Order: sequence, then C-alpha cells, then structure tokens
Amino acid sequence: MTMPSVLRVEGGYPLQGTITVRGAKNFVPKAMVAALLGDGLSQLSNVPLIRDVDVVSDLLRLHGVEVNFDQTSGVMTLDPRNVKIASRSDIDSLGGASRIPILFCGPLLHQLGEAFIPELGGCNIGGRPIDFHLDTLRRFGAVVEKRPDGVRIRKPAEGLRGALIELPFPSVGATEQTLLTAVRVEGITILKGAAVEPEIMDLINVLQKMGAIISVDTDRTIRIEGVSTLHGYRHNALPDRIEAASWGAAALATRGDIYVRGAHQPDMTTFLNTYRKVGGAFDIDSEGIRFYHPGGELNSIALETAVHPGFMTDWQQPLVVALTQARGLSIVHETVYENRFGFTKALRKMGANIQVYRECLGGTPCRFGQRNFFHSAVISGPTPLHAADITVPDLRGGFSHLIAALAAEGTSTVSGIDVISRGYEHFTTKLKQLDARVGYLDA
Repeated sequence: MTMPSVLRVEGGYPLQGTITVRGAKNFVPKAMVAALLGDGLSQLSNVPLIRDVDVVSDLLRLHGVEVNFDQTSGVMTLDPRNVKIASRSDIDSLGGASRIPILFCGPLLHQLGEAFIPELGGCNIGGRPIDFHLDTLRRFGAVVEKRPDGVRIRKPAEGLRGALIELPFPSVGATEQTLLTAVRVEGITILKGAAVEPEIMDLINVLQKMGAIISVDTDRTIRIEGVSTLHGYRHNALPDRIEAASWGAAALATRGDIYVRGAHQPDMTTFLNTYRKVGGAFDIDSEGIRFYHPGGELNSIALETAVHPGFMTDWQQPLVVALTQARGLSIVHETVYENRFGFTKALRKMGANIQVYRECLGGTPCRFGQRNFFHSAVISGPTPLHAADITVPDLRGGFSHLIAALAAEGTSTVSGIDVISRGYEHFTTKLKQLDARVGYLDA
C-alpha cells in the first residue's frame, strides 16, 4: 500500500457524518498468523485494509501460504498446506516494517521445526523488547540463537513441551506468543499474569475453533492443553475499539458529531465512562455508537492508563487532544509505555499548555516512577489551537496530531501521514466523509 505522505488540513470545522470501522488492527494480523497452525483453509472476515495486514500477508506468502483478500467485502482466505521455509533476505525486506514477525515463531516451529526473526520495527513509544518472547520460547524447550541480523529458533529433537510461565507484566505480545506456541506442544501450559484484552479473547476464540483446548480464569491465568493437530477456522474479527475511540475523541476535539458504525460498546466500557466524565455525549444502538460534543464546556479529569480492563494506553493520545479544550487541569499518568508523551511536543507548538513529568501523578506509583521517564502529563485548558507544520511520530500519536490539526484554526501541514495507514483504514476517505477539509500536497 503506497500513499502520499503530506496532508494539508484546514482546521476549525466540526467533523460530522458517518464512518465505518472494521476488524481490530491488534487482532487481525495475529489471527492471520494463527492460520499457519492449521492443516486446512481458514477464512477471516471483517478484515481492514491497513498496512499491518499487507505486511503479514506478504510474510505468509513468503512462507508458502496462499492468501486471498477481497478488499471490498473484507473477507480473507488463508491456505497453509504448502508452508515452507522463506529465504532470509526476503524476510529481512519485510520484517523491519512491523513487530508481528516474532509471532511467527511458534507456528513455524510446529510446521517446519525452525524460524528466523529479523530486526523488528514498530512505533517508537518505549521499550517493547522481544526478550519476553524469546524467554517464553525457551520455556517450551526451543533453542534460541541470537545473531547480528536477527534470531534463529529451532525445535529440539525431543520436541516442545508444556511449561509454567509467569509474566512480570501482562504483556499482550508475550501472551499471544504463549498461546500460538502452547496450543500444539506436548502437555499442559499454565500462563500466569496474562493479558486479557478483548483482542486476546478473540484470538482464543479463533484457536478454539481450530481445535485448541484453552481455559481462562479470573486471576489472569490461562491454561492450554496441547493438541497434536489443528484445522482451519471461519471467524469474523471483532471491531477496532482503538479506531472507534479515536474518532470519538475527534468528535469531541472539533465540537463535532460522528456516528461510528461497527463500534462495540462492551469492548469500550472504560473509554465511554471517561468520555462522559470529560463532557462528551454518545448514543448506542445495535449498529454502532454516535459520539458528539453536546455543547458547553468540557471537564478536566485525572486519568491513568492500564492494561485491560483499565483505560487503554492507545486511547490516551487522541483523548489528550480533546483535554486541551477542557477547563482546568487534567492529569494523565501513563503506566503501560514509558515514552508515550513525545507527541505532546507538536501540541505545545500548536498552542496547547502541556507539561510532562517523571513522577507518577494522579494515581498509584507505577514501574516507571523511579526510572527517569517522562510518563505523566498535566494539561491546562482550554487553550485555542493554531495551525502548524507537524510531523507524525508514530501511529497513535500521528492520528492525535491529525485531530489537533482538524481542531486548530488555520491550515496545517502534517508530514509522514502514511504511518497512520498502519492502523487506520481509508482514514483520508473517512475524513472527507466527515466534511473535513483535507488534501494531499504531494498527490
């Protein structure tokens, strides 16, 4: 997927209209990888046209998987029956665009006995080391060899076996790695301290459809009974709660009114509660959620991000833009990623009054409190935003910059906008559906 990289945004106008969100960026690529574990055809519906889907599709094809994607219907079929070892140079050419390749390890170990993982890309929002993944694979008995160009992993002659795994933090990636590996090892795996996000639960749904035996306890413990073979699946991906919330924040920041078709209330309960506290309004029906600014002033809040069922870290950045328009002091304490407030530099350039701190503000002390990271922010408002020339730093910060440009008076240029295509399907088309005044400079 290629697109121009600089967007001209004429701000100061409310976003109004209807857009649709499809499958979750944090689930769909993982379900695609899960298809590698089966011995037959899989079908995944509600697939969005985003760059991460493109990258995983290309990686699967390199490994011999036949991937067919009807972009209009959002239906993808995956056939892994001719899986093979991919050339290292081909993997290298794609691996740097995403962190998804690390999740290929377990399925490839089961299907081919080995896997190679290149240097990984992804957003620069803080440390997301692959050590959790590699330690998990070692627990199953995999032989891990770090090399200058990546990591080679091999299945030992005696095979992989079940293990007791305790995560020091409920890492989504490490939980996914455990699930994708444990379902076909010999014996039982107990995972303690697991992430239990809706996207994790939907991945478990997919694996269960394939023949896996997985149970989830209320104390973040997941029990997986290994099976020798899995088959294909048919599944409809859960909608993207991050994209839905991002459009909700855009409605609030621009004093707009957006109906997000596909938004799913049960996965967004914590966001909706916070949205209402800030002063936003919403209506829910069976097809989606209408987000709108009801008029009057917005309220300042104290907010702390957390793993599910807490306030999601990916909801934080878009909402911060709206908080620049709230009266009083808002405090945001980031506890999931240590480097997530870099995007506020551009907001300050546009007139926002935001200060970042090393201390844990507005909540209980977290694991970043004594490590010299700027992981708390104080937002004073309301402050009018004005146009500026800004550059997208990462996926979620980039969409937040876009919201700020839409809310600001004047015409902004937003560079590096193609990064947003990693997780937001047809976002410029959707902006135009909402009467945004935007256009590419280098089209």
